[in-house]
Amino acid sequence: MFNSLRGVITHKGDNLIFLETGGVEWEIQTTAGSLERLPAVGKEGRVYVFLHHREDSMKLYGFAQAEERALFFELIKVEGVGPKLAQKILSSISSADFAAAVEREDLGSLESLPGLGRKTAQKIVFHLKGRLPRAAGEAGGLSEDLVNALVGMGFDKKVSREAVARAIKESGDTGGDADGREQAIFKRALAHASQEGRKS
Repeated sequence: MFNSLRGVITHKGDNLIFLETGGVEWEIQTTAGSLERLPAVGKEGRVYVFLHHREDSMKLYGFAQAEERALFFELIKVEGVGPKLAQKILSSISSADFAAAVEREDLGSLESLPGLGRKTAQKIVFHLKGRLPRAAGEAGGLSEDLVNALVGMGFDKKVSREAVARAIKESGDTGGDADGREQAIFKRALAHASQEGRKS
């Protein structure tokens, strides 16, 4: 089975992309986060894929990062969570924040996601707590630490969460040492939070 596809992105739609590779144009379902992270139309990109095969249909799901695909895999193992719901969940919250909510057993945050009721949220926590991909869990811990640091500096918690989420998304996988990356993300988050503070 293939792991990823590399080609030219020919279309971006509502959680959907077309990717042309080797003369074949693939229709790939994706998440809002991956849609933003993937290159613009006309540019070459790499998509980590998963083929969902049923008797009556086949759908190809793709992700900009292998970590998000790993989280997608874990989600669809939970009873009551199919690929469509997993896609909807990951389009509504970052992988890091989702992992953090699961580890905290934050049912309120999970229930607020589209398509998730209390029973399904409880199943997700029961089955996934302590089992999520390490990178997502670490990012979730980093996210919470930075949010708390901003709140400690006097910023509103909602503004802090949005600023940190934006900074992490902008940073991408920049490599380098962990401390340096954390400092760079915090500087971005602080700038975003300060900007929002000036608006309000």
